[in-house]
Amino acid sequence: MSAKQILVIDDEKNLCSVIQACLEHLGGWAVLIARNGNEGLLIAQTQLPDAILLDVMMPDMDGLTLFSLLQNNAATRMIPVIFLTAKVQALDLSEFADLGVAGVIAKPFDPLKLAQQVAEILRW
Repeated sequence: MSAKQILVIDDEKNLCSVIQACLEHLGGWAVLIARNGNEGLLIAQTQLPDAILLDVMMPDMDGLTLFSLLQNNAATRMIPVIFLTAKVQALDLSEFADLGVAGVIAKPFDPLKLAQQVAEILRW
């Protein structure tokens, strides 16, 4: 069986590199990177990853808008999405849960625990 594939959509280049290293080396997963919402949408539609880690606050298209587009597309609707966000107030978390995201990982996160957090949220 091939490794699970995770798409990371985040506009911060250095953070993408850290996430990719953590998920590949500690999780054993293949990682795709998108630096903005439009690129992320295209990759999600063409590669159909097993999961998506999505930054909530990005320029041009924010994570909430992109999540809505993914949910409205039959090809990407079933891909579990985990939000990466610094917005972890109770009201924000409640709003995210109502949207139907798989989970939320707070920024800043512990790089050594990231793969474990993702695995627990997705039940991998």
